[in-house]
Amino acid sequence: MSTDKFQNKYRILSARASWHDYNGGDYFITVCTKNREHYFGEIRNDEMILSEIGKYAVENLKQINGHYPNCEIPLFVVMPNHIHAIVVIDFVETMCTSSLQSTPSANERWKNILVDEKMQSISARRGKLSTAMGGFKRAITRFSNENDIDFGWQSRFHDHIIRNQDEMNRIATYIENNVLMWKEDKIYTE
Repeated sequence: MSTDKFQNKYRILSARASWHDYNGGDYFITVCTKNREHYFGEIRNDEMILSEIGKYAVENLKQINGHYPNCEIPLFVVMPNHIHAIVVIDFVETMCTSSLQSTPSANERWKNILVDEKMQSISARRGKLSTAMGGFKRAITRFSNENDIDFGWQSRFHDHIIRNQDEMNRIATYIENNVLMWKEDKIYTE
């Protein structure tokens, strides 16, 4: 185990591949809830019954390209305590903007510019994949806070770089059958 420190505290080193910049490619992503709590809903009779926050997560996954034009999620599944997704990051340089914003006031525009500059600075170091997934996680957390819904994420997320079409096909089949295979899932909890 590494003894690296950040701000005088021990930290876990990144599990990301040091040889890859995460600014383009296809990825299999798993994002878990804190303590694997069933925040997104429950599986009954081999069907995922989404909670309010689960429904919001689905809408955000469907609309991620509107917030992050370089990111697409062609396939995903929301499970009771985690989300699996295939995330495609292209190489096109674009500015991340929200298509859902109303016209901001002058004060809000300056605030947004400062926030965008800061986030772009951070995202240049983090890679487009982390930027998009971090934004998704923040949106769900904000929704839960605004609606007084108990919710939390496990820190970070797991990614796997998809290297070829066979791997893509296996992962797509796994995602499509995840609800039916819930009790065999290694993230399964009652």
